[in-house]
Amino acid sequence: MISGLFQYEFLQNAFLTGIIIGVLAPLLGVFVVVRRLSLIADALSHVTLAGIAFSLLLEKKLGILAGLNPLYMGMTFSVIGALFIERLRNVYKHYQELAIPIILSGGIGLSAIFISIADGFNTDLFSYLFGSVSAVTRMDLWIIMGICILVIIAIIVLYKELFLLSFDEEHARASGVPAKLIHFIFILLVALVIAASMRIVGILLVSSLMTLPVAASIRIATGFKQTILYSVLFGEAAVVGGLFLSYYLDWAPGGTIVLLAILILIATILYKKIRLRMV
Repeated sequence: MISGLFQYEFLQNAFLTGIIIGVLAPLLGVFVVVRRLSLIADALSHVTLAGIAFSLLLEKKLGILAGLNPLYMGMTFSVIGALFIERLRNVYKHYQELAIPIILSGGIGLSAIFISIADGFNTDLFSYLFGSVSAVTRMDLWIIMGICILVIIAIIVLYKELFLLSFDEEHARASGVPAKLIHFIFILLVALVIAASMRIVGILLVSSLMTLPVAASIRIATGFKQTILYSVLFGEAAVVGGLFLSYYLDWAPGGTIVLLAILILIATILYKKIRLRMV
């Protein structure tokens, strides 16, 4: 694969995209897990699937959006889904967690309808479900790089506010933090990262990359910043290792990445247990 990286553009696209996603997904995933919003990734990934299925349906049945990257429609649906989640959280103030399964159900329902109208799955849609190295284009890479820059700037600028909201929302509001605005920006960033990650990991597995590295880092980290660092390192290890293994073993890249992330999680759990027994 090393020699192939210098010869084939699709491998370069996949490898660079994977490196970026290995940073983005766990970076946002730390805040998602701490705020107990782990299911939000599943909800938005299914909404994104509905957007991609809708784009492919328009192209197949009506000839509309021919040649346009379905990722754009997926991102649009994902952002709209994020807006609806935020709106429903305000409607169900005492049961805010209900917003996520409502949107998840809607995303699954729309996906099923669009896929059935389009007469079932096709190769393009299947690659979005489970990830595909060969499907990553140069345009996908540029889009993900743009999202990466946006997310990193937002995290740097809003780090203090996100930290306060994650651990003590009541105190954050009392301190004058614009909680609604910060949460709105955060959920939009999550929507964009989920939509961007699906080319490599796949829609059905993208939430795993946002939560598994974080779950592993929580076992061994001693502080919040260390949790972020370990999450990104574990995410990168899973993505890069998964891409290499999937290339040589001819496995689905998304599934391979997730399995490696699970192995890393198991390793950290065992390490923690062994360390506690030695103390």
